Amino acid sequence: MFKQFINGLKGDEVYMLISLSIFFIFFIVAAVVLIRMKKKHIDYMSNIPLEDKDKKD
Repeated sequence: MFKQFINGLKGDEVYMLISLSIFFIFFIVAAVVLIRMKKKHIDYMSNIPLEDKDKKD
């Protein structure tokens, strides 16, 4: 069955399937990374723009 699927594809259809596969793989990997990320790291990264590096006490 898989051979029939591969042999039946025209030239451009292969590129569309490859690009669709890359798209899904990228977003699945990004979702896994975000799910596994620690809450402490997320809080640290979200507070970086709010910190004042030039504090003058």
